[in-house]
Amino acid sequence: MGARVFIDGEAGTTGLQIRARLQERSSIELLSLDDSQRKDPVHRARLLNSADLVVLCLPDAAAREAVSLLENPDVRVIDASTAHRTDANWVFGFPELDAGQEERVSKARFVSNPGCYSTGAIALIQPLIESGLLPADSALTINGVSGYSGGGRSMIEAYEDEASPNFVTRTYHSYGLGLHHKHVPEIVVRSGLTQRPIFVPSVGRYRQGMLVQVPLQLGALPGKPSVAAVHSALTAHYAGQRFVSVAGLEEASAAQGMLDPEALNGTNDMRLYVFGDEDLEQAVLIAQLDNLGKGASGAAVQNLNIMLGLTADEGLAARAAA
Repeated sequence: MGARVFIDGEAGTTGLQIRARLQERSSIELLSLDDSQRKDPVHRARLLNSADLVVLCLPDAAAREAVSLLENPDVRVIDASTAHRTDANWVFGFPELDAGQEERVSKARFVSNPGCYSTGAIALIQPLIESGLLPADSALTINGVSGYSGGGRSMIEAYEDEASPNFVTRTYHSYGLGLHHKHVPEIVVRSGLTQRPIFVPSVGRYRQGMLVQVPLQLGALPGKPSVAAVHSALTAHYAGQRFVSVAGLEEASAAQGMLDPEALNGTNDMRLYVFGDEDLEQAVLIAQLDNLGKGASGAAVQNLNIMLGLTADEGLAARAAA
């Protein structure tokens, strides 16, 4: 019999995809509540405390409530909400963060799954700060575009249900213009920044997939690092990683103007690109990923595998069902 896993919030977008990745695996025994029991604290508490590992796919307040219901000290938790992503008592579930992060995840009781935009931003920024090419107090701007599934059920309905009063016909829109997007705090804390970046996210009229962009004025940075040096730092940081890779500079040059946010949909992969011009002393770094894959459910399954001592890519090698 496999490890007992309870997905609290399995009916949501992320929960459904996690379940799809786990349900055929012999190494996992999925625990589930009837529809009538999902909001009953007694039944939820029973399953929360009988599982080996719980994945929380809930709003922040409900995720905190679920943690408060835990009485069994042997239950381990992955929280896909924003609630614990900057909490020092929770291990950040980005195993590629640095050389020791995967081991920290493997030993942790509490793991916070990263946000989708922050996964891309941190992946680009943290190695450059760690290598000394980018000062921690840099004033950065981060831009991104995601499929509408990143907004959860309400946004999905707004884009797909023509009978909905909130039905959206526009092809693209920016949001979060009050500059308080929920992913910014974790980007600051987990990338090592000491100055809050400006983050401008957007939504496109497609279901899933994303690009996260970090432009850099290389000539304004200490030491004026070259485009090649930036690329080398990212390449060295992610050498040997299964799910995060860095495109060669020639590949990036060939892809200019044609980078597809949907290219990695259904996978747990993230591809990093460095575009730049040495004469202009400018660069644009881009992370390409599936906001429901490495940005959500895929990352949760990767963390689950690591925490349970399973092969890291089990359930992640093939394209997951939508």
